[in-house]
Amino acid sequence: MVSIAADKSAVVAVDTFRPHPIYKRRIRSTKKYLVHDEENRAQVGDVVEMLPSKPISKRKRFILGETVQKSK
Repeated sequence: MVSIAADKSAVVAVDTFRPHPIYKRRIRSTKKYLVHDEENRAQVGDVVEMLPSKPISKRKRFILGETVQKSK
């Protein structure tokens, strides 16, 4: 979880790793998704599960599932 500034919304960052085509080192790519959080239960730093859903708004296509790990 990256941000919870908006009401009933949260921003989740998803990291993917792929090898560099020449140097074979891992490259991290980060993509941010807007997630619908109905009860505002997520906190910044939580590891959460995103579930696909029908489009809720222009950018929200996921709903918040369960919290896998709470922030410290």
